[in-house]
Amino acid sequence: MRHILRGEQRAGNPPPIGKAALIASAGGQRGYADWTNPDHRLRRLLSEFIGMAGLTFILSGGAAILAKYGGHAISPWERGLVLSVISGLWLVVAVYFLGDISAHFNPAATLAFALRRDMEWVMVIAYWVVQFGAAACGSLLARAFFGPEGKLAATMPQPGQHWQAVGFEAVITFGLILMVVNLADGPKLNGPFVPLAVGAYVIAWATMGGPYEGASMNPARSFGPDVALGNLGTWWIYLIGPVIGAIGAVGVAYVLRGPATAGEATAAEGTPLHRGTGKEDTPVASRRPR
Repeated sequence: MRHILRGEQRAGNPPPIGKAALIASAGGQRGYADWTNPDHRLRRLLSEFIGMAGLTFILSGGAAILAKYGGHAISPWERGLVLSVISGLWLVVAVYFLGDISAHFNPAATLAFALRRDMEWVMVIAYWVVQFGAAACGSLLARAFFGPEGKLAATMPQPGQHWQAVGFEAVITFGLILMVVNLADGPKLNGPFVPLAVGAYVIAWATMGGPYEGASMNPARSFGPDVALGNLGTWWIYLIGPVIGAIGAVGVAYVLRGPATAGEATAAEGTPLHRGTGKEDTPVASRRPR
């Protein structure tokens, strides 16, 4: 397959990208069919639900437990440090055990992969529905256990600094998404160091920016606590900022690395299920170019 792609380049034809690269590198339409298989799609969506619900549950629950059972009042920076560490550690664990299926856990990351043409928009919309729904479920579950104490780790801007918060969210999300798209294999986050990098980035910026405006970097992470508290008045900040940051990161990543390669597009399939023993069930990994 590599010599075919090189031949196309020598002939003056640009290498395939997106769906075309996926089909070419996986050996035909069968590879793309793995990605669109309903069973496969549900597995990816379930993975996203588990990771996103876990993130908001541990954040909202952690904030409520600190406020209710922490023993004494803590300063904003202490609260931000604790919440950033537990959320970063959860992301490390979740990306490690779900990354070979799907581990975006962030609508901004899904948007970035869609803009890079690693995913089709129908699936992107399905991801967003699951991510936002899972975020709400996680925070609502935390409230059912612990009540609304600690404001369930809701992200809130400083008074009178809404647009400054938008700009800050754009900057820190830009860095997160730029790192992810440069390290990830297609839209899959299962490289050996990707989970550690994601966790470290989240811990660093959430510790630094948490006392200022929450340092969300994730529209769903902010949506969950706001839904559980019944107050979406400032959620738009944590939607607009990360979207701007994600778009900017995709543009810079394109300048740095170019469009998605055939290998990255192959990774968009995820890990298919194999229920039969026929040739058509040969694992995709064995059909990738060597």
